[in-house]
Amino acid sequence: MSSARNRVIRGSVLGAAILTLAVTAPAHAEGSWSSYITDWGTGNESRRWTDRNSDSVSTSVGFGGCSASPTSFRSVTLAVYKDVLGPDDNKGNKDNTCSTNSWGDLASGEYYFAVELINQNATGFQFSANSVLVKY
Repeated sequence: MSSARNRVIRGSVLGAAILTLAVTAPAHAEGSWSSYITDWGTGNESRRWTDRNSDSVSTSVGFGGCSASPTSFRSVTLAVYKDVLGPDDNKGNKDNTCSTNSWGDLASGEYYFAVELINQNATGFQFSANSVLVKY
């Protein structure tokens, strides 16, 4: 084979490899943060985060290493809120069983999550999580 033909073949293979990587590369969240929770009751709120909606990644909240008192952990009901003038806009409640919940691709804004229920109760329980991961 001629060296010119070899260069064309090598260029085609390289181009195909780059295209494959570009097409199969996973979508990355615009932002994320991690933390932990110790002895939260209903009504406790997370820190705020700003989603500029510069991607199409779903907003998610994940927990690991969950516990509750005075009984064992079963679930915590979370709501994600958009911080607005007046009553904040609830984007939906999700029951979290020490896993990850998703609220979809939310519009630009400042958000936070709040604990609505612990073990399906509004009062009398506290909740802890060794790891919290929020992606948006």
